[in-house]
Amino acid sequence: MTVGTKRSAAVSAAQGTAVAVLAAISVCHMLNDVIQSLIMAIYPMLKENLALNFHQIGLITFTFQFTASVLQPVVGYFTDRYPTPYSLVIGMGSSLVGLILIAFATSYLFVLAAAALIGMGSSVFHPESSRVARLASGGHHGLAQSVFQVGGNFGTALGPLFAAFIVLPYGQRTIIWFSLVALIGMVLLAIIGTWYGKTLKLKRVSMDEEREAMAKATHGKVARSIAILMALTFSKHFYLVSITSFYIFYLIHTFGISVQNAQLHLFLFLAAVAAGTVIGGPIGDRIGSRRVIWWSILGVLPFTLALPYVGLFWSAVLSVIIGLILASAFPAILVYAQALIPGRVGMVAGLFFGLAFGIAGIGAAVLRLARRCDVHRVRVSHLRFSSGHWSARGIFARDGQAETRAESSKEVTSDWRAKR
Repeated sequence: MTVGTKRSAAVSAAQGTAVAVLAAISVCHMLNDVIQSLIMAIYPMLKENLALNFHQIGLITFTFQFTASVLQPVVGYFTDRYPTPYSLVIGMGSSLVGLILIAFATSYLFVLAAAALIGMGSSVFHPESSRVARLASGGHHGLAQSVFQVGGNFGTALGPLFAAFIVLPYGQRTIIWFSLVALIGMVLLAIIGTWYGKTLKLKRVSMDEEREAMAKATHGKVARSIAILMALTFSKHFYLVSITSFYIFYLIHTFGISVQNAQLHLFLFLAAVAAGTVIGGPIGDRIGSRRVIWWSILGVLPFTLALPYVGLFWSAVLSVIIGLILASAFPAILVYAQALIPGRVGMVAGLFFGLAFGIAGIGAAVLRLARRCDVHRVRVSHLRFSSGHWSARGIFARDGQAETRAESSKEVTSDWRAKR
């Protein structure tokens, strides 16, 4: 066998391993987000069993979103400096404890504690798993982020179905069976952690290179671009978290349908979000992340404004269209941001999976803490989401045009690669 043949075989084997790792981390993302979405999907049951009001439901959302999201940039910054491959297993273990606690919770404080534990598990999972997805991307970063994120979106869509057909009919104690989901995730993440640790030894970036990348990140154009991307992510996820938390109540209140029927409508929306994520990444690799982001900003507006004023059937249709368009930019935004700050994959993932998402969720919870959930509030949420998108559009237009930011991104990336 010639040297060239051996190298080709080695490259093929490495690519096969990377594809398997990418598929596995996407499955783990699905399992993690099944657990997360299950908590929100059982709100009606918790509300009835524990006699909770909407203020208390909002506080559960606040607790979960704070621990699941706002802590993520801190975790990402730490793991960029000190990568810890097996922290993924620890994070899933925290979610396991939270599931057991909420299955047997008999008081509101136990529910809050369970939500916090599941949230902390998520805050550990996302920064490190996003780095794993990028390491296994083979240079196709948009596709890799799509595969990784669609696992989470699919898990988020499955949560309401499991709640509708397992937890709601058979009671709160059946949540304990979902601890098997966490156990399976821990086994898979232990295997991934072994590959991750070996790969890090081959691709470690020096501290000098990381410091220079951070110095580039504070440059005016790059910092401004990151801020704009975070503003877009905030507006998108303010809307998404509001729908996920209270769309069920809105449908029940407005159209008088059953809880199970409302769960199915929520599943349609979340499945569309998953489909949009799959579509957005490969398209971003082909035509550029910036174009995909623009489409997501402009395309969703008319459907968003129409949604509160149509009947049940068209609510379902519009929610699917909104989910597809809304999610198409998720991979593009993250890949664009990671290109702007090379060497800080965990911190960027923490910022976008965590801080921007979490602040949106906290904002949605605070909005409902201040007011009751009714048709008018849902319309307010839609209008605020829309105005946020148009405000971000204005910032994009004034920021020296996207070509300047793209050139800055290429300069940062090329400088970093040259040093390597």
